[in-house]
Amino acid sequence: MTRYEELCLDLPKNPKTWLVTGAAGFIGSNLLETLLKLDQRVIGLDNFATGYQRNLDEVMGLVTPDQWARFTFIEGDIRNLDDCRRACERVDYVLHQAALGSVPRSLNDPITSNATNIDGFLNMLVAARDAMVASFTYAASSSTYGDHPGLPKVEDVIGRPLSPYAITKYVNELYAEVFSRSYGFSTIGLRYFNVFGKRQDPNGAYAAVIPKWTAAMIAGENVFINGDGETSRDFCFVDNAVQANLLAAAATAECARNQVYNVAVGGRTTLNQLFHALRQVLGEQGVVYDRAPVYNDFRSGDVRHSQANIEKAGTLLGYRPTSDIRAGIVAFIPWCIKVYS
Repeated sequence: MTRYEELCLDLPKNPKTWLVTGAAGFIGSNLLETLLKLDQRVIGLDNFATGYQRNLDEVMGLVTPDQWARFTFIEGDIRNLDDCRRACERVDYVLHQAALGSVPRSLNDPITSNATNIDGFLNMLVAARDAMVASFTYAASSSTYGDHPGLPKVEDVIGRPLSPYAITKYVNELYAEVFSRSYGFSTIGLRYFNVFGKRQDPNGAYAAVIPKWTAAMIAGENVFINGDGETSRDFCFVDNAVQANLLAAAATAECARNQVYNVAVGGRTTLNQLFHALRQVLGEQGVVYDRAPVYNDFRSGDVRHSQANIEKAGTLLGYRPTSDIRAGIVAFIPWCIKVYS
């Protein structure tokens, strides 16, 4: 039995109170669903900047009425310290997911990205520290590796940031480390590598590649690839990210706390390979897509190749990804067909 399986058995016997910031967003709503199904008490904080009420409504339909009754939602903004303090009251574990993601968004509007991802992050740290929560787990990013060419990426070797977004996520790590040293406050950062899954928004200029392409294929529209298609990523199904968050929050070993971990599967998939994989799985589900991709220019601020070394998370947290890219796509596509069709 894995450490995560043991944790999922133990949590319903010993329920805790969890704060999920960004609860109406993609990863936040998946965390909310899992925690409620484990009979936990959950506080959700969101300002609906990138989250949606429909995500909360979907979770409500997937849990029992008793489980949903354990959820309290606060519409608030992490840029407001009072909202953060109110959300942290009587909380055991914080899972801080609220942020403005997307490299292109940060290039177009660095001020708002900074205000949310740095000022908001600091507000959450202060509020959680003052509320004396047991642990503070936050969404970091693989963008922190910047221009360092080495593969696979290991946590203690990074390069120069290539976007304002990458800077904000690196500053998060620096603040967390300082709070750990200065206040004895337990933090864990999770460097997500291209997480995908249900309730990920396919629309807008800043949509992630997998939901955006999948929605386009279902609609019979063109799929646009930035560059030559040989850019590669370590795509990570959302269930793996949920596992990492719960393991990090509940980690008790001193050596596991106050660390930063890669959250991925340790593989590499090019955009061309991704296109063919999505088309194949859609075809297996009865959706035929026969268009060739349209190639555009490379996108500013993008890293050429990304792949994670996940040994540290495996050793110290017991992290064992349950879905590789193929399994994640197979699990994701039926939801897409239902929602995007």
